[in-house]
Amino acid sequence: MESTKGRSSTRSRETKRDHHPTPTQKDAYARLLSQHQSTKFQSYLEQFAQPSLLIHDGEAGPQRTTACSPGDKNWKKRGPYYTECADSCDTSRLRQNEKEKCMEKSSRQEQSPAGSNMWCSNEKAKKNRGGRCSKKRLFEEYMNMQDVSSGLKRGELFQGSLRINPKKFQEAFVPSPDGTADIFLDGVVARNRALNGDVIVVQILPPEQWKVLKSEADVEGLNASQSVPGPTALKLKTAEASPSPDVIVEAQDCGDEDSLVQGVHNISLQGKAPETPKKGDQNTISRTSTERALQRTGKVVYIVEQKHSRAASGFIKFLPDKNFAMFAPVDHRVPRVNVPLEDCPADFASRPGDYANTLFVCRIMHWPADSNFAEGRLVKSLGQAGEIEPETEGILMEYDVDFSEFSDDVLACLPQVLPWTIPHEEISRRRDLRNECIFTIDPATARDLDDALSCKQLPDGNFEVGVHIADVGYFVEEGNALDFIASRRATSVYLVQKVVPMLPRLLCEELCSLNPLIDRLTFSVVWKLSPEGKILSEWFGRSVIRSCVKLSYDHAQSMIDAPDKLFTAEELPPCSPEHPIDEIHQAVLNLHSIARRLRSQRFEGGALRLDQMKLAFTLDRESGMPQGCYIYQYRDSNKLVEEFMLLANMATAHQLYRTFPGLALLRRHPPPQTKMIDDLQEFCDQMGLNIDFSSAGALHSSLHETLGNDQYTSPRKEVLTNMCSRPMQMAVYFCTGVLEDETLFRHYALNVPLYTHFTSPIRRYADVIVHRLLAASIETGPRLGLTGEEVQKQATHCNDKKTSSKRVQELSSELFFSVFVKESGPLESEAMVMGMLDQSFDVLVLRYGVQKRIYCNSLEGLESYNYRKVGKRPEMTLVWAAEDPEVGSTRQELSVFTLVEVQLKADKAPMKYSAVLKRPEKAP
Repeated sequence: MESTKGRSSTRSRETKRDHHPTPTQKDAYARLLSQHQSTKFQSYLEQFAQPSLLIHDGEAGPQRTTACSPGDKNWKKRGPYYTECADSCDTSRLRQNEKEKCMEKSSRQEQSPAGSNMWCSNEKAKKNRGGRCSKKRLFEEYMNMQDVSSGLKRGELFQGSLRINPKKFQEAFVPSPDGTADIFLDGVVARNRALNGDVIVVQILPPEQWKVLKSEADVEGLNASQSVPGPTALKLKTAEASPSPDVIVEAQDCGDEDSLVQGVHNISLQGKAPETPKKGDQNTISRTSTERALQRTGKVVYIVEQKHSRAASGFIKFLPDKNFAMFAPVDHRVPRVNVPLEDCPADFASRPGDYANTLFVCRIMHWPADSNFAEGRLVKSLGQAGEIEPETEGILMEYDVDFSEFSDDVLACLPQVLPWTIPHEEISRRRDLRNECIFTIDPATARDLDDALSCKQLPDGNFEVGVHIADVGYFVEEGNALDFIASRRATSVYLVQKVVPMLPRLLCEELCSLNPLIDRLTFSVVWKLSPEGKILSEWFGRSVIRSCVKLSYDHAQSMIDAPDKLFTAEELPPCSPEHPIDEIHQAVLNLHSIARRLRSQRFEGGALRLDQMKLAFTLDRESGMPQGCYIYQYRDSNKLVEEFMLLANMATAHQLYRTFPGLALLRRHPPPQTKMIDDLQEFCDQMGLNIDFSSAGALHSSLHETLGNDQYTSPRKEVLTNMCSRPMQMAVYFCTGVLEDETLFRHYALNVPLYTHFTSPIRRYADVIVHRLLAASIETGPRLGLTGEEVQKQATHCNDKKTSSKRVQELSSELFFSVFVKESGPLESEAMVMGMLDQSFDVLVLRYGVQKRIYCNSLEGLESYNYRKVGKRPEMTLVWAAEDPEVGSTRQELSVFTLVEVQLKADKAPMKYSAVLKRPEKAP
């Protein structure tokens, strides 16, 4: 969810009617309004759509329902299985288990007779069968485009991305453009068939319908995957497990400033949901204030773009005497779906129990305006729930990741004669660096090696340092079939056990990969640097290299740790005989020395880094099952590569903007949301934490100076980093021609005016465009065949795909850890309290770096619990029942940073596990 939020003034509804937008509002809405008023608006909505079916259903605004096209092999003609679905139960008010029972009952008891058509063909059908056409409309009609455009211009409507609470599907939120609390959407009806991630337009409801907030208990779902650290619910800005913000924004391994810190990881919320305390219950909630606060509520009046794939994994349930089945998604934010029996296995009707644990993928085709249930088709049977491959495939399909084989048309764009060698005439057009000491440093398992480094000391004491990036643009010609599929995929997707590549493996792992001892085409940036890291000269150009060795981070780290050691050939991978091991070792040491100075200068200049724990796995070679897991260590060898990737990216950004000020593809990182920073500052003050939020550099410095120096300093920093990540906005790609104010180009975390991505074209399509722009800027390639508007559209698409990719990567890690807990658990670990709600608290499990929520009502042996707030500081007292009557009960005091002991245990449901708080030992 990376987005830049516009600002608008808060005014009365009467004033807004005649209010002309401020210049800021004009900037925010001008582009959208022009698209709404254009005859090309329909194509704008569908530019990144899959083959789809437009169903108007009598509504003003078009609905794009992602579906199979008639030419697709999965397409099946709609049959008469669609019937009305009862809406007698308001599912937005029910707990999830009540929702399930109510929906099943309503489907069985109140559906039309089998064989009735969902679209009534005549008035007789409407009267006699009580069909869908005669039912009362449940959802409102969408506004037409003209009214939406006018409402946005007047400030009466607001546009934003929908976030649905993963723990309470009836709660949803939209960011407020003015930076205040999110707009609350109460219930499924208020969402008007929009799904999580959709770009929607909302209308604010009258003040008498706004939500009254008394405490965090009223809006636990405001941030179901991120605990409340102290600020009241009204002050929270994030609603659900939103995609991880790019708050590190520094390059790891291949120069990706986002991959190093995943921001706020989505917490797996799989414990027992809390029950509402009964009257007289001993489990009480103490409050220091009963002041009532209001949160604006709204309703969806238009769906601008269906970002959600409309696909979900889940289970099918048999409904007796019906010619359709009910599909129940695993993700409760997706509605239940009626699917035709003809899509189900042949023996499903006679043996439904055989498929109780079978995972299916369903795609929503249509959501009628008079039903709580959507209508769709089963796409595929994945296999048994709880198994890694079926679960992985379900994740990929839900997030619209194209993992299909590349077509013959795409493969025809690759060299057909293998083994391929570089043509002599191509070498003659490039700078020949094949005799230089150039090498790669990557993870030991990496196959797509897209960056290499070189470092040569000059007679004057300075250094010639080079960053050499795979010249993907030589093989991916603009406009051909390979370019098209790469632009649609936009990024490689890294799972625990495999990679879904953006480009065919022949390119990723062979022709473009900078494998050792083979001639490869590259795009190079070469600097003359002083020993202190000062840039004395700079050169961009196309080149040809021959890497002398493929080093892993472990190899490079061992060289850094032992500067005087003489490494033997047996300790390293195969090396070129032209470059002795000592020469390579010295180059690594020189790069490390310069990188340390560059890094020091960056942070002294005001850069920010927010590290978070990253879980890594060791897998069984035969079964692929996780054998173990550990916290990934970010070491000096990683930092070495990072610094030079950042330097290359920044240098490229300046080169592009100098040459193409209206066409450059850059990456910006807006500053954090002011209101959330103010709230967090107040909370830190209450906690006695001296954190300075005045700038990125001040925040970085205070995080490294505030938290003490003991064995728990790192966990405390991790918890505080989690809190500081929440106000951070996402870094996004953009075209410089769409923003007039250059101050908006800045990268907040890196604290630089211009930044882009140049160093990973094998796995990021944005880098491919940057390479084309760079080639044109130095006259070694044609001018980019895209307009500024087209570059911006591609940038937006890359942003969307990057967000999906990061979420898939997180889910893959969660999947493997769930399997590990099931196979190796229960697992015990220390944990640190991260935040609290009225009836639960979140912990960071220190041994594994995972975050879990613990519900007080699920703790066996707990006699009572008492939540309170002292100022902004949340506290909780747990009273454990006496194990020995003579000893008495045990009290346990909790607050943020409190250490506890937990046990991770697998649940009965597939791929789920819970954290159980261990009873504290009574002091002697």
